[in-house]
Amino acid sequence: MRRINQSRVERVRKKRIKKWLFRAVFLSLAVIILSGSYLFYRTWDAAADTHKPMEREKSKLRENVPTLDKPFTVLLLGTDVRKETDNWRADVIMVAAINPKTQSVKLVSIPRDSYVEIANTGGHRDKINSAPYWGKQKGVDPVTNTAETIELLLNVPIDYYAKVNFKGFIDIVDALGGVDVNVKFDFWEKKLGRQERYYFTKGPMHLNGDQALSYVRMRKRDPRGDLGRNERQREVLMNLMDKAVSFKGLTKINEILGILGENVSTSFKVEEMIALQNLARKISKDNIESIEMNVTNGTARIGSFNASIVQISEEERQRISKILREHLELDPPSSPEGSTPDSGIPDTPQGSGESQNSY
Repeated sequence: MRRINQSRVERVRKKRIKKWLFRAVFLSLAVIILSGSYLFYRTWDAAADTHKPMEREKSKLRENVPTLDKPFTVLLLGTDVRKETDNWRADVIMVAAINPKTQSVKLVSIPRDSYVEIANTGGHRDKINSAPYWGKQKGVDPVTNTAETIELLLNVPIDYYAKVNFKGFIDIVDALGGVDVNVKFDFWEKKLGRQERYYFTKGPMHLNGDQALSYVRMRKRDPRGDLGRNERQREVLMNLMDKAVSFKGLTKINEILGILGENVSTSFKVEEMIALQNLARKISKDNIESIEMNVTNGTARIGSFNASIVQISEEERQRISKILREHLELDPPSSPEGSTPDSGIPDTPQGSGESQNSY
Protein backbone atom coordinates (compact mmCIF):
# COMPACT_ATOMS: atom_id res chain seq x y z
CA MET A 1 0.00 0.00 0.00
CA ARG A 2 2.85 2.36 0.87
CA ARG A 3 4.42 1.74 -2.53
CA ILE A 4 1.12 2.49 -4.25
CA ASN A 5 0.75 5.73 -2.30
CA GLN A 6 4.31 6.75 -3.12
CA SER A 7 3.69 6.02 -6.80
CA ARG A 8 0.54 8.15 -6.74
CA VAL A 9 2.37 11.01 -5.01
CA GLU A 10 5.11 10.85 -7.64
CA ARG A 11 2.54 10.97 -10.47
CA VAL A 12 0.82 13.95 -8.88
CA ARG A 13 4.18 15.69 -8.39
CA LYS A 14 5.12 15.25 -12.04
CA LYS A 15 1.72 16.45 -13.22
CA ARG A 16 1.99 19.58 -11.09
CA ILE A 17 5.44 20.27 -12.53
CA LYS A 18 4.07 19.93 -16.04
CA LYS A 19 1.13 22.19 -15.30
CA TRP A 20 3.21 25.21 -14.32
CA LEU A 21 6.18 24.43 -16.51
CA PHE A 22 4.14 24.22 -19.68
CA ARG A 23 2.38 27.45 -18.81
CA ALA A 24 5.66 29.35 -18.95
CA VAL A 25 6.95 27.28 -21.85
CA PHE A 26 3.95 27.96 -23.99
CA LEU A 27 3.90 31.66 -23.20
CA SER A 28 7.39 31.90 -24.63
CA LEU A 29 6.70 29.82 -27.70
CA ALA A 30 3.44 31.62 -28.40
CA VAL A 31 5.16 34.97 -28.56
CA ILE A 32 7.90 33.55 -30.75
CA ILE A 33 5.25 32.34 -33.15
CA LEU A 34 3.39 35.64 -33.12
CA SER A 35 6.39 37.94 -33.22
CA GLY A 36 8.70 35.80 -35.28
CA SER A 37 6.29 34.41 -37.81
CA TYR A 38 8.22 36.06 -40.62
CA LEU A 39 10.58 33.08 -40.32
CA PHE A 40 7.95 30.96 -42.04
CA TYR A 41 7.85 33.35 -44.95
CA ARG A 42 11.36 32.18 -45.90
CA THR A 43 10.32 28.54 -46.09
CA TRP A 44 6.79 27.97 -47.33
CA ASP A 45 6.94 24.21 -47.02
CA ALA A 46 7.98 24.40 -43.38
CA ALA A 47 5.08 26.72 -42.64
CA ALA A 48 2.64 24.46 -44.44
CA ASP A 49 3.88 21.56 -42.32
CA THR A 50 2.62 23.27 -39.17
CA HIS A 51 -0.80 24.07 -40.63
CA LYS A 52 -3.67 21.96 -39.30
CA PRO A 53 -7.03 23.74 -39.39
CA MET A 54 -9.88 23.10 -36.98
CA GLU A 55 -12.84 21.14 -38.30
CA ARG A 56 -14.97 24.24 -38.75
CA GLU A 57 -14.77 27.40 -40.78
CA LYS A 58 -15.70 29.68 -37.90
CA SER A 59 -17.05 29.71 -34.36
CA LYS A 60 -20.80 29.45 -33.83
CA LEU A 61 -20.43 32.70 -31.89
CA ARG A 62 -19.28 34.50 -35.05
CA GLU A 63 -21.55 35.74 -37.82
CA ASN A 64 -18.66 36.01 -40.26
CA VAL A 65 -15.32 34.29 -40.78
CA PRO A 66 -12.73 36.21 -38.71
CA THR A 67 -9.98 38.29 -40.30
CA LEU A 68 -6.79 39.61 -38.74
CA ASP A 69 -7.67 43.26 -39.28
CA LYS A 70 -10.42 42.98 -36.65
CA PRO A 71 -10.25 41.76 -33.03
CA PHE A 72 -9.71 37.99 -32.85
CA THR A 73 -8.75 35.25 -30.41
CA VAL A 74 -6.08 32.58 -30.37
CA LEU A 75 -6.33 29.43 -28.27
CA LEU A 76 -2.86 28.55 -26.99
CA LEU A 77 -2.34 24.92 -26.01
CA GLY A 78 0.71 23.35 -24.40
CA THR A 79 0.99 19.56 -24.63
CA ASP A 80 3.33 16.77 -23.64
CA VAL A 81 3.24 14.89 -26.94
CA ARG A 82 4.27 15.38 -30.55
CA LYS A 83 1.85 17.32 -32.72
CA GLU A 84 1.00 14.48 -35.11
CA THR A 85 -0.86 12.34 -32.57
CA ASP A 86 -4.43 12.84 -31.36
CA ASN A 87 -3.66 11.12 -28.05
CA TRP A 88 -2.87 14.20 -26.02
CA ARG A 89 -4.15 16.31 -23.17
CA ALA A 90 -3.94 20.05 -22.67
CA ASP A 91 -1.39 20.81 -19.98
CA VAL A 92 -1.58 24.54 -20.65
CA ILE A 93 -4.71 26.32 -21.86
CA MET A 94 -4.61 30.02 -22.61
CA VAL A 95 -6.78 32.42 -24.58
CA ALA A 96 -5.20 35.46 -26.23
CA ALA A 97 -7.60 38.22 -27.25
CA ILE A 98 -5.85 40.42 -29.82
CA ASN A 99 -7.17 43.81 -30.91
CA PRO A 100 -5.36 45.17 -34.00
CA LYS A 101 -7.07 48.55 -33.64
CA THR A 102 -5.73 49.23 -30.15
CA GLN A 103 -2.61 47.13 -30.80
CA SER A 104 -3.08 45.28 -27.54
CA VAL A 105 -3.39 41.73 -26.20
CA LYS A 106 -5.16 40.27 -23.18
CA LEU A 107 -4.08 36.81 -22.02
CA VAL A 108 -6.16 34.52 -19.81
CA SER A 109 -4.80 31.24 -18.46
CA ILE A 110 -7.42 28.58 -17.70
CA PRO A 111 -6.34 26.02 -15.08
CA ARG A 112 -6.22 22.57 -16.61
CA ASP A 113 -8.19 21.11 -13.70
CA SER A 114 -11.10 23.53 -14.15
CA TYR A 115 -14.33 21.55 -13.73
CA VAL A 116 -16.56 22.53 -16.63
CA GLU A 117 -19.16 21.33 -19.10
CA ILE A 118 -17.40 19.58 -21.98
CA ALA A 119 -18.65 20.42 -25.46
CA ASN A 120 -20.41 17.81 -27.60
CA THR A 121 -21.04 15.44 -24.67
CA GLY A 122 -24.64 16.25 -23.84
CA GLY A 123 -23.77 18.18 -20.70
CA HIS A 124 -21.05 15.93 -19.24
CA ARG A 125 -18.78 17.70 -16.75
CA ASP A 126 -15.11 16.98 -16.38
CA LYS A 127 -11.75 18.67 -16.10
CA ILE A 128 -11.20 20.99 -19.03
CA ASN A 129 -7.95 19.27 -20.01
CA SER A 130 -10.01 16.18 -20.89
CA ALA A 131 -11.77 18.04 -23.72
CA PRO A 132 -9.41 16.59 -26.39
CA TYR A 133 -10.11 13.06 -25.12
CA TRP A 134 -13.88 13.56 -25.16
CA GLY A 135 -13.69 15.09 -28.62
CA LYS A 136 -11.96 12.00 -29.92
CA GLN A 137 -14.55 9.77 -28.22
CA LYS A 138 -17.40 11.71 -29.83
CA GLY A 139 -15.86 11.90 -33.29
CA VAL A 140 -14.90 15.58 -32.98
CA ASP A 141 -11.44 16.96 -33.66
CA PRO A 142 -9.71 17.26 -30.24
CA VAL A 143 -8.64 20.88 -30.80
CA THR A 144 -12.09 21.85 -32.04
CA ASN A 145 -13.70 20.22 -29.01
CA THR A 146 -11.35 22.08 -26.70
CA ALA A 147 -12.16 25.37 -28.43
CA GLU A 148 -15.90 24.77 -28.16
CA THR A 149 -15.57 23.82 -24.49
CA ILE A 150 -13.86 27.15 -23.81
CA GLU A 151 -16.57 28.94 -25.76
CA LEU A 152 -19.15 27.36 -23.44
CA LEU A 153 -17.18 28.55 -20.44
CA LEU A 154 -16.23 32.11 -21.44
CA ASN A 155 -18.81 32.97 -24.11
CA VAL A 156 -16.15 34.28 -26.50
CA PRO A 157 -15.39 32.87 -29.96
CA ILE A 158 -12.17 30.93 -30.50
CA ASP A 159 -10.92 31.93 -33.94
CA TYR A 160 -7.46 30.36 -34.22
CA TYR A 161 -5.24 28.03 -32.26
CA ALA A 162 -1.58 27.14 -31.79
CA LYS A 163 -0.55 23.87 -30.11
CA VAL A 164 3.02 23.48 -28.90
CA ASN A 165 5.11 20.66 -27.47
CA PHE A 166 7.16 21.93 -24.52
CA LYS A 167 10.36 20.38 -25.89
CA GLY A 168 10.33 23.04 -28.57
CA PHE A 169 10.93 25.67 -25.90
CA ILE A 170 14.22 24.11 -24.82
CA ASP A 171 15.38 23.77 -28.41
CA ILE A 172 14.31 27.31 -29.34
CA VAL A 173 16.18 28.86 -26.41
CA ASP A 174 19.29 26.86 -27.28
CA ALA A 175 19.01 27.71 -30.98
CA LEU A 176 18.92 31.41 -30.10
CA GLY A 177 22.02 31.07 -27.95
CA GLY A 178 20.23 31.09 -24.60
CA VAL A 179 18.37 33.82 -22.77
CA ASP A 180 19.58 36.54 -20.38
CA VAL A 181 17.74 37.13 -17.10
CA ASN A 182 18.18 39.23 -13.97
CA VAL A 183 17.80 36.92 -10.96
CA LYS A 184 16.18 38.74 -8.03
CA PHE A 185 17.44 36.38 -5.27
CA ASP A 186 19.39 33.15 -4.84
CA PHE A 187 17.44 29.93 -5.31
CA TRP A 188 17.61 26.46 -6.76
CA GLU A 189 15.23 24.30 -8.76
CA LYS A 190 15.37 20.69 -9.92
CA LYS A 191 15.81 19.87 -13.57
CA LEU A 192 12.58 18.52 -15.03
CA GLY A 193 12.27 14.78 -14.42
CA ARG A 194 15.61 14.54 -12.60
CA GLN A 195 17.11 15.06 -9.16
CA GLU A 196 19.80 17.35 -10.57
CA ARG A 197 19.52 20.92 -9.32
CA TYR A 198 20.15 24.19 -11.07
CA TYR A 199 21.37 27.04 -8.87
CA PHE A 200 20.48 30.64 -9.68
CA THR A 201 22.40 33.49 -8.05
CA LYS A 202 21.23 37.06 -7.63
CA GLY A 203 22.17 39.28 -10.54
CA PRO A 204 22.52 38.83 -14.33
CA MET A 205 22.65 35.24 -15.60
CA HIS A 206 22.73 33.60 -19.01
CA LEU A 207 20.58 30.45 -19.24
CA ASN A 208 20.34 27.58 -21.69
CA GLY A 209 17.05 25.89 -22.55
CA ASP A 210 16.96 23.43 -19.64
CA GLN A 211 17.97 26.12 -17.16
CA ALA A 212 15.34 28.50 -18.52
CA LEU A 213 12.65 25.87 -17.90
CA SER A 214 13.69 25.51 -14.28
CA TYR A 215 13.91 29.29 -13.90
CA VAL A 216 10.34 29.89 -15.04
CA ARG A 217 8.71 27.04 -13.13
CA MET A 218 10.06 27.64 -9.60
CA ARG A 219 7.41 28.75 -7.09
CA LYS A 220 7.93 27.18 -3.66
CA ARG A 221 11.16 29.05 -2.93
CA ASP A 222 9.86 32.38 -4.17
CA PRO A 223 8.61 34.56 -1.29
CA ARG A 224 6.03 36.04 -3.66
CA GLY A 225 4.77 32.64 -4.79
CA ASP A 226 2.78 32.72 -8.01
CA LEU A 227 3.33 36.46 -8.42
CA GLY A 228 7.09 36.01 -8.46
CA ARG A 229 6.89 33.10 -10.85
CA ASN A 230 4.60 34.99 -13.20
CA GLU A 231 7.08 37.87 -13.21
CA ARG A 232 9.93 35.51 -14.20
CA GLN A 233 7.77 34.00 -16.91
CA ARG A 234 7.09 37.44 -18.37
CA GLU A 235 10.79 38.30 -18.17
CA VAL A 236 11.81 35.23 -20.16
CA LEU A 237 8.86 35.69 -22.50
CA MET A 238 9.83 39.22 -23.47
CA ASN A 239 13.54 38.45 -23.76
CA LEU A 240 12.80 35.52 -26.06
CA MET A 241 10.61 37.74 -28.18
CA ASP A 242 13.47 40.22 -28.59
CA LYS A 243 15.91 37.47 -29.53
CA ALA A 244 13.50 35.87 -31.98
CA VAL A 245 13.29 39.06 -34.05
CA SER A 246 16.97 39.93 -33.73
CA PHE A 247 19.61 39.46 -36.41
CA LYS A 248 20.78 36.29 -34.68
CA GLY A 249 17.24 34.99 -34.85
CA LEU A 250 17.25 35.61 -38.59
CA THR A 251 20.50 33.68 -39.01
CA LYS A 252 18.92 30.67 -37.29
CA ILE A 253 15.96 30.45 -39.66
CA ASN A 254 16.50 26.89 -40.87
CA GLU A 255 17.15 25.50 -37.39
CA ILE A 256 14.17 27.29 -35.86
CA LEU A 257 11.91 26.18 -38.70
CA GLY A 258 12.90 22.59 -38.07
CA ILE A 259 12.15 22.92 -34.36
CA LEU A 260 8.80 24.56 -34.90
CA GLY A 261 7.87 22.07 -37.62
CA GLU A 262 8.33 19.21 -35.16
CA ASN A 263 6.65 20.84 -32.19
CA VAL A 264 3.94 23.21 -33.46
CA SER A 265 0.49 22.79 -34.99
CA THR A 266 -1.62 25.82 -35.84
CA SER A 267 -4.68 26.86 -37.80
CA PHE A 268 -2.87 29.94 -39.13
CA LYS A 269 -2.16 29.84 -42.84
CA VAL A 270 1.18 31.09 -44.17
CA GLU A 271 -0.24 34.41 -45.32
CA GLU A 272 -1.89 34.86 -41.92
CA MET A 273 1.43 34.22 -40.20
CA ILE A 274 2.97 37.01 -42.25
CA ALA A 275 0.12 39.33 -41.25
CA LEU A 276 0.64 38.31 -37.62
CA GLN A 277 4.29 39.25 -37.81
CA ASN A 278 3.41 42.70 -39.11
CA LEU A 279 0.86 43.13 -36.33
CA ALA A 280 3.21 41.84 -33.61
CA ARG A 281 5.80 44.47 -34.47
CA LYS A 282 3.26 47.17 -33.62
CA ILE A 283 2.29 45.73 -30.23
CA SER A 284 4.26 47.15 -27.31
CA LYS A 285 5.22 44.89 -24.42
CA ASP A 286 3.26 47.24 -22.18
CA ASN A 287 0.12 46.43 -24.17
CA ILE A 288 0.28 42.69 -23.41
CA GLU A 289 -1.78 42.16 -20.26
CA SER A 290 -2.21 38.92 -18.31
CA ILE A 291 -5.63 38.61 -16.67
CA GLU A 292 -5.50 36.54 -13.50
CA MET A 293 -8.39 34.14 -12.98
CA ASN A 294 -9.50 33.76 -9.36
CA VAL A 295 -10.34 30.13 -8.59
CA THR A 296 -10.92 27.82 -5.64
CA ASN A 297 -9.94 24.20 -5.10
CA GLY A 298 -12.45 21.42 -4.64
CA THR A 299 -13.21 17.77 -5.35
CA ALA A 300 -15.62 15.98 -7.66
CA ARG A 301 -16.57 12.42 -8.48
CA ILE A 302 -15.07 11.67 -11.89
CA GLY A 303 -15.52 8.10 -13.02
CA SER A 304 -14.89 5.91 -9.97
CA PHE A 305 -12.56 8.38 -8.25
CA ASN A 306 -12.81 11.51 -6.16
CA ALA A 307 -10.63 13.95 -8.07
CA SER A 308 -9.14 17.29 -7.13
CA ILE A 309 -10.61 20.05 -9.28
CA VAL A 310 -10.48 23.80 -9.75
CA GLN A 311 -13.74 25.73 -9.47
CA ILE A 312 -14.49 28.96 -11.31
CA SER A 313 -17.36 30.86 -9.74
CA GLU A 314 -20.13 32.24 -11.92
CA GLU A 315 -19.17 35.76 -10.88
CA GLU A 316 -15.56 35.18 -11.92
CA ARG A 317 -16.57 33.53 -15.18
CA GLN A 318 -18.69 36.54 -16.08
CA ARG A 319 -15.91 38.95 -15.08
CA ILE A 320 -13.39 37.26 -17.38
CA SER A 321 -15.96 36.97 -20.16
CA LYS A 322 -16.78 40.67 -19.91
CA ILE A 323 -13.10 41.69 -20.11
CA LEU A 324 -12.50 39.56 -23.18
CA ARG A 325 -15.72 40.52 -24.95
CA GLU A 326 -15.04 44.22 -24.46
CA HIS A 327 -11.50 43.81 -25.77
CA LEU A 328 -12.86 41.96 -28.79
CA GLU A 329 -15.45 44.72 -29.29
CA LEU A 330 -18.31 42.23 -29.03
CA ASP A 331 -21.80 43.30 -28.01
CA PRO A 332 -22.88 42.44 -24.46
CA PRO A 333 -24.99 39.26 -24.24
CA SER A 334 -28.62 40.15 -24.92
CA SER A 335 -30.01 37.72 -22.33
CA PRO A 336 -28.92 35.46 -19.48
CA GLU A 337 -29.05 32.56 -21.90
CA GLY A 338 -26.70 34.39 -24.22
CA SER A 339 -24.13 34.72 -21.48
CA THR A 340 -23.99 30.97 -20.97
CA PRO A 341 -24.71 31.08 -17.24
CA ASP A 342 -24.21 27.35 -16.76
CA SER A 343 -20.44 27.30 -16.98
CA GLY A 344 -20.25 23.68 -15.92
CA ILE A 345 -19.37 24.58 -12.33
CA PRO A 346 -22.17 23.32 -10.09
CA ASP A 347 -22.54 24.47 -6.50
CA THR A 348 -21.64 20.95 -5.40
CA PRO A 349 -19.30 19.44 -8.02
CA GLN A 350 -20.34 15.97 -9.00
CA GLY A 351 -18.82 14.37 -12.09
CA SER A 352 -20.02 11.40 -14.06
CA GLY A 353 -18.63 9.03 -16.60
CA GLU A 354 -14.96 8.23 -17.10
CA SER A 355 -12.09 10.16 -18.58
CA GLN A 356 -8.66 8.77 -19.32
CA ASN A 357 -7.26 12.27 -18.98
CA SER A 358 -8.75 13.18 -15.62
CA TYR A 359 -6.88 12.82 -12.39
